[in-house]
Amino acid sequence: MRPNIYFVSGIDTDAGKSYCTAWLARELAQNGKSVITQKFIQTGNTGHSEDIDLHRRITGTGYLPEDEEGLTMPEIFSYPCSPHLASRIDRRPIDFGKIERATQELARRYDIVLVEGAGGLMVPLTEEYLTIDYIAEKKCPLIFVTSGKLGSINHTLLSFEAIKNRGITLDTVLYNLYPTVEDKTIQEDTMQYIKNYLTRHFPETKFEVVPELT
Repeated sequence: MRPNIYFVSGIDTDAGKSYCTAWLARELAQNGKSVITQKFIQTGNTGHSEDIDLHRRITGTGYLPEDEEGLTMPEIFSYPCSPHLASRIDRRPIDFGKIERATQELARRYDIVLVEGAGGLMVPLTEEYLTIDYIAEKKCPLIFVTSGKLGSINHTLLSFEAIKNRGITLDTVLYNLYPTVEDKTIQEDTMQYIKNYLTRHFPETKFEVVPELT
């Protein structure tokens, strides 16, 4: 178990992981923790990570020395797709050693490192290696992002099954209320359903509601 390195994943690529990662980092910092976020693999960018850009805007820190050093965005690929395809298109393999060294250096400097993944749990990093394999191998506690959009109960429960099957510690579920929806019927019912499910199947897991962006 890596007590100060948490992996952030979610139900899919539009779950709001970047927003929720930044929100959680801001909350932890306000509670006296030194915290930094990392995008371990960024696709669809060149030379910078748009997700790290968003993290810094929401946390209000501006760019950090670790951003300039490349520690928070160790692997960047140009095509906006899953890492296994982005790596193939850019004709270079993902350097997992480089990612690990960067994460460990951040963990040395900060109380908490929030590592944001790319897409959902089952997104392939290589032809035979999935994001969920990476989380299980590194023994990172998982922070999982879901929401109240139509279909999210199915995606969430399937993810929970996979998490339990791999023996991953589900530390926290973040329930994302952003973006704003006018009809909150599904959103409110889904929230209660997931909370009840966690009580029965993951009683140690924390549940946090991430408010709408203001």
